[in-house]
Amino acid sequence: MEITSVEQNAVFMFLNLSYAVISLFVSVIALVIIDKFVFRRIDFIEEIKRGNLAVAIFQSTILLFVGFVVSSAMS
Repeated sequence: MEITSVEQNAVFMFLNLSYAVISLFVSVIALVIIDKFVFRRIDFIEEIKRGNLAVAIFQSTILLFVGFVVSSAMS
């Protein structure tokens, strides 16, 4: 039985989606660990609720860099 290009594309899309979900999950876990152990004195959620845009940008930057590291490690 021969695999068609549509089936092959579907398999690759599923693999890429699973890599993305795993990367997102690990990134969020890493962000929580960084928040609890590295920045103990800063309550990022409270600062974001108060409208501190710098903290929101900082948190999103950490999430992006952790995502880059995780995705490069998975490749």
